[in-house]
Amino acid sequence: MENGRFLVSSSPHIRSGESTQRIMMDVAIALLPALFSGIWFFGLRALMMTIVAVVFAVASEVVMQKVMKRPVTVKDFSAVVTGMLIAFNVPSTLPLWMVAIGAIFAIVIVKQCFGGVGHNFINPALAARAMLLASWPVDMTAWVTPGVDAVTTATPLALIKGTEAVNVVLPNVMDLFVGNVGGCIGETSALALLIGGLYLLYRKVISYRIPVIYIATVGVFAFMFSGFDLSYVPYHVFAGGLFLGAIFMATDYSSSPMTAKGQIIFAIGCGFLTSVIRFFGGYPEGVSYSILLMNIATPLIDRFTLPRKFGEVKKSA
Repeated sequence: MENGRFLVSSSPHIRSGESTQRIMMDVAIALLPALFSGIWFFGLRALMMTIVAVVFAVASEVVMQKVMKRPVTVKDFSAVVTGMLIAFNVPSTLPLWMVAIGAIFAIVIVKQCFGGVGHNFINPALAARAMLLASWPVDMTAWVTPGVDAVTTATPLALIKGTEAVNVVLPNVMDLFVGNVGGCIGETSALALLIGGLYLLYRKVISYRIPVIYIATVGVFAFMFSGFDLSYVPYHVFAGGLFLGAIFMATDYSSSPMTAKGQIIFAIGCGFLTSVIRFFGGYPEGVSYSILLMNIATPLIDRFTLPRKFGEVKKSA
């Protein structure tokens, strides 16, 4: 008893050596393949936009934390990750000042006004994308073909949906997988995003549940909603922001369910809503809005999936 070996402290009794900084650094590292892919296909402007988004995200976090008299926590890399994701969610033609506004909105309104990292109830980068799309829809849907001689094009999902009248054929599946198609800077290359996702799984930063079930659900509903035509499935799986959203944003700790059962429900809901928006909505992409809607439903999912506390007494009616 004298050496304190039998003293019991308050919970939690199981502790982890992981820190927010280490986790966010791993996420930033996992995003690098997609960044390199964006630079390869869309040029150095992709790098410039990423730098602008990161700088304004970090600066906004410092300013807000000083104004609100909170400890400055930019060293945890969460603002860096948010900035990178914002840049990845916009086309390469978007003016830099709009990128900066998106970063400021994500940090100031969505993150810091709700208490900072771990307290935001929706994903900041997706909220910024939704805000930019609502404010400047033309600029946010100005897609160009990859390469030096970039010309205006339509995304594969827009071509399938028929919302773009362009005289081009659908890209082949390999171009979809590699990323040689029009789209947002960081979402076109499923290969690069898959490499980053495998790294996060290896580092045990994320679980396989949400990404795998989300992507599989979209594949199943794409098959069903297309009249059981398998040729549509690869386009709905590899095109658009599905891999980026499923791996890097739907898995956000603070805005996704805590339990395994809840994560499965969350992923299926994201996949179903994405498919419904893509097939029956006016907008050819549905990843952003589906994740945001399921983020809002997360507290309800947690309420019904959290296990009963040990020793809890059921309340009488």
